[in-house]
Amino acid sequence: MNRNAAFGAGALLGAAAALVWDRRSRLQPAPEARQRELREKLAQAKRAPVDEDDFGAAGMGAETLIEEDAAPPRPPAPPPPPPEARQAPPRPDPGPPPADEFEAMRRRIHEEGKVAAEEMRKAPEEAS
Repeated sequence: MNRNAAFGAGALLGAAAALVWDRRSRLQPAPEARQRELREKLAQAKRAPVDEDDFGAAGMGAETLIEEDAAPPRPPAPPPPPPEARQAPPRPDPGPPPADEFEAMRRRIHEEGKVAAEEMRKAPEEAS
């Protein structure tokens, strides 16, 4: 008898949950309608003139407004130095010969990683 009551209560809760779920899905707008509404809102915001008083009232008066079209062109970056002009860092002493091919491969990959890291550290200095 107790098992039948539990089954009945579970069925009632499941039916109530299904009704609530169905009602919520009907109340939410369709995704296409929501997307269209947001696109219209964005287009309207882009067409609206910028009022700097609104920014001052919102506490953002010290921020500078930048127009996307008014950006000055950037001067071209200087060409990188030729490869022969760059000097490779001195290689550390390799130590004793590796015991097997896996150790040799590990050492080679480790050395390549060190060289790559060194190049990345020097890149910002050369660009300045």
